[in-house]
Amino acid sequence: MSLSTEPDALFESLERTLLASSPVEAIEQLAEQLAERGEFRALLDARLLQARIDLGLSPLMTGSLAEIAEPTRTKYEERYVEAIREVGNRLLEAQEIGAAWAYFRAIAEKEAVAAAIDAYEPVELDDRIGQVIEVAFNQGVHPKKGFGLILDHYGTCSAITAFESLPPDEPIRVACADRLVRRLHSDLVANLRAEIARRGQPLPAEGTSIAELILGREWLFVDEAYHLDVSHLASTVRLTPLLVDPETIALAIGLTDYGRNLSERHRYEGDPPFEDLYADHAVYLRTVLGQDVEAGLAHFQAKLPAADPDRRDEAIAAQILVRLLTRLGRHDEALDIAADHLAHLPDAALACPTITQLCQTAGRLDRLAEIARTRGDIVNYAAALLSLSR
Repeated sequence: MSLSTEPDALFESLERTLLASSPVEAIEQLAEQLAERGEFRALLDARLLQARIDLGLSPLMTGSLAEIAEPTRTKYEERYVEAIREVGNRLLEAQEIGAAWAYFRAIAEKEAVAAAIDAYEPVELDDRIGQVIEVAFNQGVHPKKGFGLILDHYGTCSAITAFESLPPDEPIRVACADRLVRRLHSDLVANLRAEIARRGQPLPAEGTSIAELILGREWLFVDEAYHLDVSHLASTVRLTPLLVDPETIALAIGLTDYGRNLSERHRYEGDPPFEDLYADHAVYLRTVLGQDVEAGLAHFQAKLPAADPDRRDEAIAAQILVRLLTRLGRHDEALDIAADHLAHLPDAALACPTITQLCQTAGRLDRLAEIARTRGDIVNYAAALLSLSR
């Protein structure tokens, strides 16, 4: 109900309360009435009017905050923040997440909005999905939940595009990559089973892996057939080195098993050190799971060119190998690779543990001092010496 539809009742109620009681009580009653009616912008103004009365200021705000003397100005600003928080919380109670964020953003508080987004479950024909995604993903309040909503309601293509806009926070990127791999795996399994059934073949048991679904069924790939958008498959496989959950990694290996059986036309080229997109990622993922570890490490060691600070592919291949060795707990070996191939790069340019981090993890502060001196890094050299002397 808006103020314009029943103005007289509200105005008359205010006049009666002002005559019968104090201004403070009258404005408190007005604020409660505005809250009940859902007039939240007017509620904010009422709370600020209430603050001015309580602080002995003029009911009419005619100047700027700078004109109010301290400590009254600070007290008024505190009441302003309280009023915004109240309005924001009332909007959240009304499930108006987009409108609530406009208020909480003004006071740089996102926790309450993030909690509301986390609890949000869309209903059928829910017209709030767009505004929730805007706040959760585009405004960065809850990127993980926002990504899930994009995937569930706008599809895989939109989710893959959105992934590039995720913050650099690795746990968020890992969670979103996990969600994407699981969705793609589920879709591919459903499509393969549907194709097997369409051919009149006996359906394998539920839970049969992708490798088993395609084993002995070469006809699935005849005439360059495919059962999933191949660009989505390639984009998702490229994200799999982020994965940490063994179950999801096993599902990702299934995606590579399928990709390796596609016709050459549908097998996308990869970037170093994953030039053979599906085969190289399969080796990486199996190594992470502890399968044929030495062969896997040798596979990526062979992709390291001779040390050359001007070669970008050397830095990328070395970082992948460092990440792999670190995940396997082989920190001394990771440090050797980093020292040989990454020492010339600033820490900010690395997508793997830095030399300082590797030295600390491996307990090799002496090595850190040595590398820092070679690099002419006097500060890290001093830090390493001081750490060694403790």
